[in-house]
Amino acid sequence: MSYLISVLDKSPVREGGTAEQALRDSLRLALHAEHLGYHRYWFAEHHAAPQLASPAPEVLAAWVLAQTRRIRVGTGGVMLRHYAPYKVAETFNLLASLAPGRVDLGVGKAPGGLPASTAALAAGRPPAGPFEQQLQDLEGFLSGTLAADHPHANAQARPLPQTGPARFLLGASAQSARLAGELGWGFVYAAHFDGDPRSIETAFSAYREVSSQAPLLATVAFAARSADAAAAQLGALRIYKLHLGPGQTVNLPSAEAAAEYARQVGVADYRIEETHPSVLSGDGHQVRRALDELHQRFGVGEFILDAPVADVDARLTSLELLSPAPRAAVA
Repeated sequence: MSYLISVLDKSPVREGGTAEQALRDSLRLALHAEHLGYHRYWFAEHHAAPQLASPAPEVLAAWVLAQTRRIRVGTGGVMLRHYAPYKVAETFNLLASLAPGRVDLGVGKAPGGLPASTAALAAGRPPAGPFEQQLQDLEGFLSGTLAADHPHANAQARPLPQTGPARFLLGASAQSARLAGELGWGFVYAAHFDGDPRSIETAFSAYREVSSQAPLLATVAFAARSADAAAAQLGALRIYKLHLGPGQTVNLPSAEAAAEYARQVGVADYRIEETHPSVLSGDGHQVRRALDELHQRFGVGEFILDAPVADVDARLTSLELLSPAPRAAVA
C-alpha cells in the first residue's frame, strides 16, 4: 500500500442515545482501528452540538492514548482561535510526554460552534490576534524557538518531551497550505467541506512549493456490505454554507443552524447555500478503489476518513471493510 489510512471521529450521539454511550463507542472504535492497522485516530472539536459529544478533543485523545498501545492519537483539530497558544503547547507537550511518539496536534481555524459558544469561550480574555500569529506562537512554544524579543520569550511550555507532538494544519485553501509548509507542519486538506478537485490541486500545489512532505486528505468515506446499504446508512448528507458578506462564509450542518448563526451575530441580510459534501461510499472494494484514484491523481500520502454515521456497528463494519491491515501485510 502506497498511502496510509486514518480515522476522524466526532463522537456522534445515536438517536435516542446519550453522550456517555457515544464516548464509549469512540473508545471501542479506536481500539478496533488500532487492531486493524489504521495509522491515526483523531477527534474533532464541536461546541454545544447536541448530536456530537466532542467539545474537547485533547481530553478524548488523552483517554484513548491511555488505553491503546500503537496507534497515533490526536486532534483534527483544536480550534486555535479559542485558546492561548501557550496553553495548547503545554497540553500537547504533556500528552507527548505521557505517550512518546504517538501524539498528533491538528489545528483548525473554524469556530467549531455557533457565535454564542465562541463568545463564551472568549469571555474574560483579550481578543485573539491574527490566526497566522497564533500558529507561529504555538510552534515557537512547542519547539522552544520564540524570538528573544517576543513578549513571552521567557515562558517555556513544559514538560519538554524528547519527541514532541506531530503538527498538522487543517484547511481548504492555498493560503493555509502555504502557511503549514512554511512552518514545517503537515497539511490536511478538508475535502469533506470542499471536495472540488481544482481546489484540492491548488492547495496541494501551494503546499508542495514550500514542503517536501506528502499532503493528507480528509474526506467522508463509508463502506458497507453493499453500495445500497452504505447509501441508506449515510442518508442525504448536506452542508449549508452561510454567506454573511464578501468573503465571509461559515459551513453549518443544517439550514436551521445557519439561520441561528446569522441571528446570533446580528446579520439580517444573509444567504444560505445548500451543498453536497464530497462522499466516498459503497462496498469496501468501491471505496478503496476511489481512495486509490485520489492517491494517484493528487499524490495523497494519507487519508483521514470521516464516517458521519452514529450507528457504532455500521462504523465498525466500515472500519473492517476499509482496513489497511491486509494490504499492508501483502506489501
